[in-house]
Amino acid sequence: MSGEAAPPLARSTLDRAAHRRGDSQWLTEAWLRARVLLIDSTDDGRTLARTETSPPTLVLFGAGDVPAGSESAAMFLGVEPDGVPVFAVDAPLPAIPGTRAVHLREVGHLLADREAGIFTTALALVNWHTRHGYSTSTGAPTAMDEAGWSRVDRNGGRIWPRTDPAMIVLVHDGVDGPDGRCLLGNNAGWQGTPGGRRYSCLAGYVEPGESAEAAVLREVREEVGIGVERIGYVGSQAWPFPGSLMLGFLATANPAEPVRVDPSEIAYARWFSRQEIGAALAGQTVDVGDGARLVLPPPSSIALFLIHRWLDGWVDADR
Repeated sequence: MSGEAAPPLARSTLDRAAHRRGDSQWLTEAWLRARVLLIDSTDDGRTLARTETSPPTLVLFGAGDVPAGSESAAMFLGVEPDGVPVFAVDAPLPAIPGTRAVHLREVGHLLADREAGIFTTALALVNWHTRHGYSTSTGAPTAMDEAGWSRVDRNGGRIWPRTDPAMIVLVHDGVDGPDGRCLLGNNAGWQGTPGGRRYSCLAGYVEPGESAEAAVLREVREEVGIGVERIGYVGSQAWPFPGSLMLGFLATANPAEPVRVDPSEIAYARWFSRQEIGAALAGQTVDVGDGARLVLPPPSSIALFLIHRWLDGWVDADR
């Protein structure tokens, strides 16, 4: 069993304390006793961690140990169970012995619930702010407000962080046991993996006026040319690269139906048995043709979470 009760980036222990975001007096006092996470947006959103510990631990600073003036651009993430407020600041990372700069994709699945929630929320906010220096309606410059949870222009026009809903689905044949199969695809836009070819669940953005379930039907039909049934919701997680919410589903399809890929989106697609997926997860070589081995999605992704659910026998999402 994978042992995962929730997708890896859907874990947190923070109280977001949204009612404090507009309380300038409380925020000023809170900053003085806060824990602060530094994230460097110029380095792909990396932060410092001690990776020789198990699990890895994020480096959180005191307010007096971060660059001068950070308070004015600090993003309030929430309050920890021990009552200590947590902020994030977009700033260069200092050199600290025993630490290194890490990305959320790299360590998200390894972090404890507390730190997974802090890093995921902080990175989502940092990525939003770096992309919204101007109003989306007027084009006017904007400045951070509400402790990082909105931006406002000189005329008072306000914008808030947005999350783009996207569906991701593990399509399978509904068969229990080692011979049960799932359908995975290789995105046409992915960079190659030396000696390997990465296959993952099918995914796509939910379009305006569309339900997530309708997006599952449409995207699978568009990408691989087959229909699906018994669509079941499994769970969701933020994917702040730069700002998506991945809605995870399981669905069944008939393996006898021909797979016809849309080459503009999917380079390869094929069915894999539980035996093949289990072998790949165990580090064994599974040949996918042209001398390439099967590479599965990264551990911090909801895609691998869905694959584990199916591999472990969760062929029905409501089981």
